[in-house]
Amino acid sequence: MTMKRLRSGYTTGACATAAATGAALMLRNQGIIGDVEITLPRGETVRFTLHGQQVSDAEATCFVVKEAGDDPDITNGAEIHAAVFLVPPDYLSPQPSPPKLFLPLPQREGRGEGGVKCEEAPFVIIEGGAGIGRVTKPGLAVPPGEWAINPVPRRMITEAIQKVFPRPQSPVPIHCLISIPNGEELAKKTLNARLGIIGGLSILGTTGIVRPISAQAWTDTIDAAIDVALACGSETVVLSTGRTSEMVAQGKLGLGTGDWGLGKPFPEEAFVMMGDHVGHALRACARKGVKRVILAGQFAKLLKIACGHEQTHVSSSELDLKHLLAWVSETPHASPLTPHISEAATARGVLEAYRNDPDLIALVCNKARQFAESLAHGMELKVLLAGYGGEVLYFA
Repeated sequence: MTMKRLRSGYTTGACATAAATGAALMLRNQGIIGDVEITLPRGETVRFTLHGQQVSDAEATCFVVKEAGDDPDITNGAEIHAAVFLVPPDYLSPQPSPPKLFLPLPQREGRGEGGVKCEEAPFVIIEGGAGIGRVTKPGLAVPPGEWAINPVPRRMITEAIQKVFPRPQSPVPIHCLISIPNGEELAKKTLNARLGIIGGLSILGTTGIVRPISAQAWTDTIDAAIDVALACGSETVVLSTGRTSEMVAQGKLGLGTGDWGLGKPFPEEAFVMMGDHVGHALRACARKGVKRVILAGQFAKLLKIACGHEQTHVSSSELDLKHLLAWVSETPHASPLTPHISEAATARGVLEAYRNDPDLIALVCNKARQFAESLAHGMELKVLLAGYGGEVLYFA
């Protein structure tokens, strides 16, 4: 049977660049255009269809519908809008944010308009509109107070607009407003709020292309979450395999109560949901200098980690149970548990059949810790087993 080739898609950054390019071209040419071609960071050229085109003497707008290909992406089908202005209208001024979250951009030296020297003023000014979040925590690619438009998309948009409006032809700054009409609602289905991106989505992308089933978006989020945890002062990171185990860990450890018994608080940022990407998360913690890790999961996931799986979504239940049977058979105090393991269908079934046996639990959790330590050298590491009833079955 011939396998279907999976389709690649495009990042929000590539779509925003295409929309900004289209708006800039329409503003310069004073006419509607149907599509544009942009160059991605690695040199590929891609053509995008434009929608909702409008143009006037001083303003042009359009949008690109994001196509994520065969990659599961919450922003697939979203409209990425761009408006380009020669003279900014009143509504282009930054949207208000809560005073405790908003940090104003630093002022530059000089006596020019707005306190900025004319020669230092940016030629292309990029701002976020509806559905674009603001950064409120340190540790991300842009500082607190700025729109969540990452450096690579910012550079792509700037270069695209400068190509249409070379500076000698346009002595005044060009303003570009990026927006996603339903971005605030879509953001509620992401981990943006945990990372400190409030009010909408972020404009992301380093290559412009989304590879299908690459899981890059998830691992990028893990990396960002670890950076935020460290920037917020947490020396311990709690890596959970899912929301249920994270909630159990939060109940056990408490938010703002204790950090590894050192008397320091556990901020919300310390809890990082790694999902199935245990290998990536542990290596990232080691690479970024995290001192201590708590690995939180339920029995089936911890058994997969104990068996040496860096990706816990792998379908290997039968093999995992064979490993478990061998370990139990070789462990004198656990050997009475051997009956029926070979006939069990799931790891959870084994745990429940043996009524959360402490020897079985300790065996698996110790194996999981050993494998985790092999991936993250030099870190202190504990394992927390979340029971299927929401209780803590093991923490050591």
